[in-house]
Amino acid sequence: MMRKALTAALAVLLTVPLAAGCGGDANAGGSGTVTVTVGYQSKTINTVTAGTLLRSLGYFERELAARGKRDGVTYKVKWQDYATGAPITAQMTAGKIDIGSMGDFPLLINAARGKQLNRPTKLVSVTGYNLRGGLNTVVTPLGSKLDSLADLRGKKVSTSVGSAADGPLVRALQRADIDPEKDIRKLNQQPAVGASALQAGSADALSQFVAWPGLLAFQGRARALYDGAELNLPTFHGVTAREEFAKKRPAVLEDFLRAQADATEYLRKQPVAAAESVAKATGLPPEVVYLYNGANGIATFDPSIKPALVDALKKDVPVLRSAKLVGDVDVDGFVDDQYVKRAYGDGYAKALAATPAPARSEVWLKGGTTQSFDSPGLLLAYLAQNAANVRAAYVPDATTGTLWFADKAVWVADGTKLLPFVTPSAAAAYAAVHAGARTIPYAEALERAS
Repeated sequence: MMRKALTAALAVLLTVPLAAGCGGDANAGGSGTVTVTVGYQSKTINTVTAGTLLRSLGYFERELAARGKRDGVTYKVKWQDYATGAPITAQMTAGKIDIGSMGDFPLLINAARGKQLNRPTKLVSVTGYNLRGGLNTVVTPLGSKLDSLADLRGKKVSTSVGSAADGPLVRALQRADIDPEKDIRKLNQQPAVGASALQAGSADALSQFVAWPGLLAFQGRARALYDGAELNLPTFHGVTAREEFAKKRPAVLEDFLRAQADATEYLRKQPVAAAESVAKATGLPPEVVYLYNGANGIATFDPSIKPALVDALKKDVPVLRSAKLVGDVDVDGFVDDQYVKRAYGDGYAKALAATPAPARSEVWLKGGTTQSFDSPGLLLAYLAQNAANVRAAYVPDATTGTLWFADKAVWVADGTKLLPFVTPSAAAAYAAVHAGARTIPYAEALERAS
């Protein structure tokens, strides 16, 4: 009787449709529910086209609803939010996240861990990038006497080891002849913890990725010490997928990438609305979101996997290897652009060849519109007459092109020219080789422009 009962129970189980959990498996008959799990970083706002903004727009759900009607399957999306890329990688290699977005250094760790654990992943698209490296910044507290990287020797610097911000810090210190392991005390902290440590005085500087440096500067809690764009090396965030998921459900992955492309187009056409949407979802000030994601923002959004970004990944491998975070990484084997090519269609070649236009000075008016200017001086002249109507003003660094808040920039007067810089050291370097040029307060720059 026991054997008969077990046989009957097994027969019943075999007739029930299997609902997929994380990992997205459905039953062999093709019916049931497929759950696609997406890991993202809501506050890492140059990933919004694959995370925060995409989620709020519902584009991926729209694509899957259409596919579900064709396939006779119910598709569901499970969004999981994290502060950094490391936990996304851990969940992907455990088979619990199908698609994730993270920065360049975490992407390499993602590739290495996937291969090590026989759970390979693939880089399938790009979210936001900056060809000079301007997405990462080192900041110090207001009133700090530190003015350059050289001043960090012997100091405590907070960063997230293995993150997109840690690598540029290591590179920058090495260029300044500072040993990142011996000459500073590196504090391995999550971004929010590092920001608190900076305010509490337990860290002398903070090296972090978007949007933390801009947020702290906007809030008047920190000033920029080093602009990552001084490295002149591309940095980016991208989308990675479990190889098993990509092979089993390539059409679903392409649906995600089509949705990402649509979210990218929305951000380009409606940058103010996108910034407001991301701000609402994350609690970040819209003005900070716009600094990075606006029409002239630090990040350029484009899902295509550009050769310059792949080359940058290859240059990142030795940095991570020296820190013993990875061994050798087969970057070419990790990159798989077949899905984004199919999602894009005929427009992929054009997207691949596109390059970002130089950033322009811009104001965000309180009425919700924006206005750009041909020079920082013209923006200052406008501000001098219309400050009450301006919500935020942005200017590109005169050397690197990195956008920064006009009132937080370091200004240099060079004859009749008024030039903004992100950091005091960059302003000082310019003034040192231009006779008569000198650093001036923001108020004086406004007065000169009026």
